[in-house]
Amino acid sequence: MRTVLLASLRTHTRRYVAAAVAVVIGVAFVVVTGMLSASARTGMTASVGLPYAEADVVVTGLDGAEAREIVRAAAGRGDRAAVIGFATERARVEDRLLTDNVRVGAVADDERLRWQEVREGRLPDAPSEVAVDVNAAKSDRVGLGDTVRLGSGDRVVEAEVVGLVDTPSAAPGTDFLLTFADLETFVDGLWVDGVVYAGPGAGSLEQRTDRDVVPAPEHVQAVQADITRGVDVLATMLLVFAAIALFVSVLVIANTFTILFAQRARDFALLRCVGATRRQVLRSVRVEALVLAVVASVVGVLGGTVLGLAIVAVVRRVVADDVMGTTLPSPAWYAAALATGLVVTLVAAWLPTRRATAADPLSALRPHDVDVRTTAGRVRVALGLVAAAGGCALLALAIASHEVVPMLAGGIASFSGLLLLGPVLVPAAVRLVGAGVTRLTGTPGRIATGNAVRNPRRTAATTASLLVGVTLTTAVLIGLASSRHTVEEEMDQQYPVDLTMTADAPLADDLLADVRATKGVVDAVELAGTTAELDGQGPVTLVAAPEGTTGVLRGTSGVASPEPGSIWLPDGLLTEWPEDGRVTVTVEGRTRRLSLNTGEGWGDAAVVAPATLARLTDSTTPRAVWARADDAADPEDLAGDLDALAVPAGADLVSALGERDWVDLQLDVITGTVVGLLGIAVVIALIGIGNTLGLSVLERGRENALLRALGLTRRQLRGTLAVEGLLLSLVATVVGVVVGAAYAWVALRTMVDAVADDAAMVLPWGQLVLVVVVAGLAGLASSVLPTRRAVRTAPAAGLGMD
Repeated sequence: MRTVLLASLRTHTRRYVAAAVAVVIGVAFVVVTGMLSASARTGMTASVGLPYAEADVVVTGLDGAEAREIVRAAAGRGDRAAVIGFATERARVEDRLLTDNVRVGAVADDERLRWQEVREGRLPDAPSEVAVDVNAAKSDRVGLGDTVRLGSGDRVVEAEVVGLVDTPSAAPGTDFLLTFADLETFVDGLWVDGVVYAGPGAGSLEQRTDRDVVPAPEHVQAVQADITRGVDVLATMLLVFAAIALFVSVLVIANTFTILFAQRARDFALLRCVGATRRQVLRSVRVEALVLAVVASVVGVLGGTVLGLAIVAVVRRVVADDVMGTTLPSPAWYAAALATGLVVTLVAAWLPTRRATAADPLSALRPHDVDVRTTAGRVRVALGLVAAAGGCALLALAIASHEVVPMLAGGIASFSGLLLLGPVLVPAAVRLVGAGVTRLTGTPGRIATGNAVRNPRRTAATTASLLVGVTLTTAVLIGLASSRHTVEEEMDQQYPVDLTMTADAPLADDLLADVRATKGVVDAVELAGTTAELDGQGPVTLVAAPEGTTGVLRGTSGVASPEPGSIWLPDGLLTEWPEDGRVTVTVEGRTRRLSLNTGEGWGDAAVVAPATLARLTDSTTPRAVWARADDAADPEDLAGDLDALAVPAGADLVSALGERDWVDLQLDVITGTVVGLLGIAVVIALIGIGNTLGLSVLERGRENALLRALGLTRRQLRGTLAVEGLLLSLVATVVGVVVGAAYAWVALRTMVDAVADDAAMVLPWGQLVLVVVVAGLAGLASSVLPTRRAVRTAPAAGLGMD
């Protein structure tokens, strides 16, 4: 049997290529995931301890005011303390607006607690000095000697750029670094990660504050653990996609072995007739599978390592050297990846090898066709119906209860039922589609349809792998499109105005016309207002929301259309929320008690309904301009152009476009990443289709030769095989799109409805059509090599095949 085994491996090597490629891709995916997670963990945690290197303890759980008191107390005792944190503020360089949400932090007053790396210049040592992160300086075109204006309203710091610095990737990132004396200007909005503290008073600090005080080494370990957990979560998500790829690989491998062993049934029968036992034949074919598993797994490990190193090198070069380390996965991870490839291949080959050697020699020598109308076929159909019905019941339960667990269980059960019913459903779908194709292509289409449905189990197995990939891709695309629509609606309500200009004094008469004439502005409206007193908080600009329908507003609720008797205030304007939720507003001696609402995105003005403003004053002047941006406008360029108009007018510009652009970018990245990862599963599936067609060509060599002898031309034979590949891929794709859309709807009703009422299901028709077209063309391309092999065989040579 050793001679038979070696001869079989030499003879059928090319037939195992598709199965081997599937294993290689799956194993390489696992290795790349391990390498990326290990490198990210190393890069992100390598420098996490720098801010705490000279500290004795770290105080956490503080707000800005509490952090300030600890820093002041440390200075009074002769100790050292520094705040690790930032405030998000508006930034201008000279007269140019950078953005509304730069991160502003502080350098330690004591040089021993400073940890930033100076690239040019120096760190700020006195008020009105600022250092800028090198990457922020590069993107925002900021240089040494420039004057930076940070903040808005009466909370503004003007400082000269005295240095360019770099900070480790694991530390709280800041774009601008001030002295703490300047940062105190923004203390109300300061987010504090912690206060590092060193000196004799560190030992008694826990008794002097009710906040958490931990030794610096323990805090560093906790931060490293948080980063590691975050990286591990990402790695787990990537492994989910690796599992999908491996599952598709199982289908491809099982289908490859099934077809291959069915073709070799006569060889196995002859071996049995000349004295080989069933155990010997079984051991021989399973050793073949083992050899394939070992070779493919080793290649996958090596290929994954090379690919992972290349990806890490690209990230380090494009982003930053300290973002990623160069650590290889642990030996245990490599062993797990190798074992995964072996197990996947052996499991996929188990049933085909057992079935191939189960028949007796005489029956194996007779022609045999697979029919779902056998007892085994009827049992398969019954199990499929039960699984599908049970899965649908679980999905209905998930929608009613908004629980994810029954949704996942129902999806797995229903899809398993669909796969079990494949030998019945898929050939029926192929016949239906094939009828239309036959009208267009004639004889090649009719022959291709007959070939595609001749063996229902093979047809179902061939399309199953592509069905998995397309179903997941469709569900993800629809889910992301629907989520994007929901997020955009939420953004419209939260940020109903793209850009606002607000002033404490009347605006120039020609400002509105200048804004409307700015490139990228679709429409603009001027808001009348006045100056009001607000519950002893001092003067505040009060404006009336636009009346009627206007093209400026994206949302129609909240600050866009306040109710009469209510007022909308910017977040942070009130230091304390009133118990009854109402505030007193006074204008020129007239007083009204108004219901309070807060939000952000429209500047520093308070907004009321026009009727409310009319009750407070008879005299108003232009105090604000609200503008709507073109969807294709560049947020930074448009904000810069309008800021050039706002500064001479004495107005403050607030842009919500940056937030929208950031959210859109995140959704685009998620969509591209997920679809790209699922694309790996689709590639494996298409390899399986090409392999099936190739093996089918070998199996039907005599049949194809007979057709050629009866008058079928090479072009018609080529068209027949192309149509067959196209039929299989299109049926799998269309069914996958329909099933994926159903799963997306269930997921939307289960998860999104729980947090957003009446979430709409959005079908990205362009993307779905692209999926169908790409899958169809790929199926057509997968038939190229088998077709070339078939048409090159002369009829006489084909009729002589065994």
